[in-house]
Amino acid sequence: SGPFQIQKLCDRVASSTLLDDRRDAVRALKSLSKKYRLEVGIQAMEHLIHVLQTDRSDSEIIGYALDTLYNVISNDLEEEEQEENLPKQVDDLGSQFTEIFIKQHENVTLLLTLVEEFDFHVRWPGVKLLTSLLKQQGPQVQQIILVSPMGVSRLMDLLADSREVIRNDGVLLLQQLTKSNAAIQKIVAFENAFERLLDIITEEGNSDGGIVVEDCLLLLQNLLKNNNSNQNFFKEGSYIQRMKPWFEVGDDNCGWSAQKVTNLHLMLQLVRVLVSPTNPPGATSSCQKAMFHCGLLQQLCTILMATGVPADILTETINTVSEVIRGCQMNQDYFASVNAPSNPPRPAIVVLLMSMVNERQPFVLRCAVLYCFQCFLYKNQKGQGEIVSTLLPSTIDATGNSVSAGQLLCGGLFSTDSLSNWCAAVALAHALQENATLKEQLLRVQLATSIGNPPVSLLQQCTNILSQGSKVQTRVGLLMLLCTWLSNCSIAVTHFLHNPANVPFLTGQIAENLGEEEQLVQGLCALLLGISIYYNDNSLENYRKEKLKQLIEKRIGRENFVEKLGFISKHELYSRAAQKPQPSFSSPDHMMFDHEFTKLVKELEGVISKAIYKSSEEDKKEEEVKKTLEQHDNIVTHYKKVIREQDQELEELKQRINTLTSQNEQLQATVTQQVSQIQQHKDQYNLLKVQLGKDAQHHNSHGDTLQMNGIQMEDMSRLKEELEEWKNKHELLQGQLREKDSLIEKLKSSQSETGTTEQTLQSSKSGGLEHNELQKELETLRSQIQLQSAEISKLQMENQQLQLMSTAADPALGDSGATAAHNSGLEGRLEQEIRELKSEVKALSEEKESLKQHLDSSSSTVAILQDEKSKLQREVAESKKEQDDLLVLLADQDQKLSALKITLKDLGVPVEDEDDIESGDQGDEDEDGDEEEQD
Repeated sequence: SGPFQIQKLCDRVASSTLLDDRRDAVRALKSLSKKYRLEVGIQAMEHLIHVLQTDRSDSEIIGYALDTLYNVISNDLEEEEQEENLPKQVDDLGSQFTEIFIKQHENVTLLLTLVEEFDFHVRWPGVKLLTSLLKQQGPQVQQIILVSPMGVSRLMDLLADSREVIRNDGVLLLQQLTKSNAAIQKIVAFENAFERLLDIITEEGNSDGGIVVEDCLLLLQNLLKNNNSNQNFFKEGSYIQRMKPWFEVGDDNCGWSAQKVTNLHLMLQLVRVLVSPTNPPGATSSCQKAMFHCGLLQQLCTILMATGVPADILTETINTVSEVIRGCQMNQDYFASVNAPSNPPRPAIVVLLMSMVNERQPFVLRCAVLYCFQCFLYKNQKGQGEIVSTLLPSTIDATGNSVSAGQLLCGGLFSTDSLSNWCAAVALAHALQENATLKEQLLRVQLATSIGNPPVSLLQQCTNILSQGSKVQTRVGLLMLLCTWLSNCSIAVTHFLHNPANVPFLTGQIAENLGEEEQLVQGLCALLLGISIYYNDNSLENYRKEKLKQLIEKRIGRENFVEKLGFISKHELYSRAAQKPQPSFSSPDHMMFDHEFTKLVKELEGVISKAIYKSSEEDKKEEEVKKTLEQHDNIVTHYKKVIREQDQELEELKQRINTLTSQNEQLQATVTQQVSQIQQHKDQYNLLKVQLGKDAQHHNSHGDTLQMNGIQMEDMSRLKEELEEWKNKHELLQGQLREKDSLIEKLKSSQSETGTTEQTLQSSKSGGLEHNELQKELETLRSQIQLQSAEISKLQMENQQLQLMSTAADPALGDSGATAAHNSGLEGRLEQEIRELKSEVKALSEEKESLKQHLDSSSSTVAILQDEKSKLQREVAESKKEQDDLLVLLADQDQKLSALKITLKDLGVPVEDEDDIESGDQGDEDEDGDEEEQD
């Protein structure tokens, strides 16, 4: 039988030396463990734990052992195996086996080590077993994991496993691990859980993802709910921005899957966790701002106004928007500006209020809209003013085209649906919360009742409906509105008491002994009458404080009055409403108290009870004390104002001091910088001075050549090279002129020798050829002259640049008088050179002109020679004249060359002797002569 077989298998596991034997025995135990859970658990657990300790090297046996332990400890039995009478016993079994397993803490530590193994057959069953242990004995297992070294961190690696089944079960394990344990929640968060979980949600397709997304969201909720440290870490890590894509819905929102609805529900709840009214105000406020700046609030408002969104998602979205805007002025202002995509566009607030006062809408949706309206007005005086202004006579839209928030609230207040009455009354009370100005302004609101009758005030209409004996819910709503309106507003109390029917109605209600349902109304009537006494400024003679107290004593009795007043806070629905701001009621009948109103009751109940028992003398004394206190308050306020102004002035002066200090620091820095720059310049100047002195000592004879007015040695050598070029060109020109001379001589001799016509023709032919050559050479000369004039102008420009350099260098070296004199001498020389160069250019251009004329006449001579000899003779004479001109020009050039040589000698440049040049020229002439003879 089964149990006997289990005993045999356990013996095999314990005693067999062969691993294969042990492995088969554990596998057999695993197959029996579901059916014989109790027996396997009792007999085999110890042996299985021993296998985990000793057979670590064999992943297969470890896997079987872990699976067997899981079947014994886990309560996740197959549904068909579950019987109706089993669950209680089953729960106990799992819990008892877990207790046995975790008694030895090393067993859990061992399991943590096994979960680290990468082998699928070890890691996966290990994860499932650990999850099951946490489900059964959560706090104890959490404590063991928390104290084991790196326990939580090791489990975080599961989220990075590439095998989805392990990753997904890892998420489930972490869900159990983080339940209600802030210390573990913090460690998991700081192990980068947010990043990994948000990545998984994105990979799975956000709200369109499967159950994995749901599990990740549940884990995120565990980490963030009521954990201020993690909420702050989530916000600081810029993870709020990553929630925005979750809420991007399309235009067509029909046919959402059940999983998508569940996912979106959890996503909205996660937003609410971060901005919950129960969180510290500072933390909530910073999350609200972050949600506005990243566009999350805008995205939620888009869902709010979208069509086809499922009702439960819409309701939860309204609740979420409510808490994102609650008490945050920036978000409330944005919400006020949101329009519904209707034609014409209507404010979202108006569209929502329409749903609230519409009895056909679902109850939870109407509650959500009321909460949204309350959150919009919470600590928002601007918003309160805008709502109340839509009721005031001056601002009501006369055309009646658009319906306003005020009109909807009034409509709800006086409709036949008691739920609408209650919601509208509470909404209006929130528009007056802690705002004395608006309480006074609301007294101006007049309502048209029926045609022909004069309009009545809103206050009057509320008391009229009260006295007509409507439903309890309606009367409770109106009494809460009146109590809020009259508290801390003496003018409103006077208006209320001015109606002679109001006080008798209240005393009548309180004095009667009515059923349990009416006790709540009696308590609220007592509170309203108490407010009328406590905030009474005695301006109405018949309704002074003292007279009203006497009336209570006579009609009701003080003890009875205080007892009835106590009915409110003793009511079960009162304590439920006092717990949290969101109106949540199990059914519409339970909709009686508003959260903010419970605060007012707590504040006034005691002071009203005391006020009822006070005598007139005590009242007088209290009045005097009040007046004195008011005076003191005025004095304190005055001094506070003075101090505030002085603080402001101080702040401004501090800012000015800071500005001036920073300016001063900047100027100091600039001065320091400039001083260092000046020092650098001084050092450079002294260095130059020293260098100049040294140069003067070493090169006294050649001082001008090294540095004269900024001209360096390079410039000198370049000038020398250019002078050499000019000499060469001059010599070339002389040679060419000598060639022309010899040509002319030849022409003359050929002319005298010729006698016959044949000779004439021959000579004219040769003359023609000679003249062609002459023409070519003249062209070459002309181009050379143009090149020379370009060179000269280039030299002039360089000279001007050198002059500029010299003037720029002057200030730096201007201390020495000798240097100045030296500079002026150089300038004089340079000017002379320039003048000489200019005259040279002029002469060369003249030469160019005469050569041009020579060319023209030569060409005509060639033409004439072919016809008559006499013209040739005349041409020869002209050529002779041109030769004389050229000789004159050459003489001029000789003079200029000698002048340039003198200048260069003055500058200290070595120049070749005249004899060398002449001998060179002679050599050139000889060569020319040889060439001519060869021709």
